[in-house]
Amino acid sequence: MAILELEALTRRFSTLVAVNALTLTIERGEMFALLGPNGAGKSTTIKMLTTLLPPSAGSARVDGLDIARHPSAVRRIIGYVPQMLSADGTLTGRENLSVFARLYDVPRRERRPRVEEALAFMGLADAADRPVKQYSGGMIRRLEIAQSMIHNPRVLFLDEPTVGLDPSARRAVWEHIEQLRHRTGATIVLTTHQMEEADALCNRVAIMHQGNLVALGTPAELKASVAKRAATLEDVFLHYTGSDLETGGTYSETRRTRRAVRRLG
Repeated sequence: MAILELEALTRRFSTLVAVNALTLTIERGEMFALLGPNGAGKSTTIKMLTTLLPPSAGSARVDGLDIARHPSAVRRIIGYVPQMLSADGTLTGRENLSVFARLYDVPRRERRPRVEEALAFMGLADAADRPVKQYSGGMIRRLEIAQSMIHNPRVLFLDEPTVGLDPSARRAVWEHIEQLRHRTGATIVLTTHQMEEADALCNRVAIMHQGNLVALGTPAELKASVAKRAATLEDVFLHYTGSDLETGGTYSETRRTRRAVRRLG
């Protein structure tokens, strides 16, 4: 059963069509990746689905709720981890989670148990009372995921969840995301430039290019669609977009990404 339904979803910025009539369904409990070069429309799609940007045309529903007609209701049932830092470095991990529990209107009697459970599940209990500015990049990312899940959302959106992390920290974040999905049953939608990440984690992958959906399927199906022996998901990416993973994007996008990398360590 579909929990996300996009019908000709479109976003224009003046004469630029960032997302062009995107039609897509994502099943309940699925781990789903949006791939594409910088500027392909991935983050714009996520921002529309999280009600941060209104669509220019088309529609989308999150568990039956229209993103344009019922944005407040949509926000109550989703979690969102943006690329940029969302944890307050001057607060402790426990304090950050407590703030988010209040923001998401978690009932008062449930706040402390949920915060303690989230800290333990994300492997942060021992660091709970340290200022977040003392955390490593991987710890910060795990905290941000915990923040976004404190209200038990039905859908979790992760925009470049492992940006700037070293391989060890990236692997730890992957493991926690996978455990989180199995534990909560939440649908998880992520954007990433890490082909290994999408291949290892996701049930299905969509590839976008210049605002258009150009490929959709399981990682195995997409690799089989490329006329290359032992094809990788990176081969699939290059086949459908004709773009190197490092190309594309504006000066502003590059500056934002590098700032995120620097702050996440």
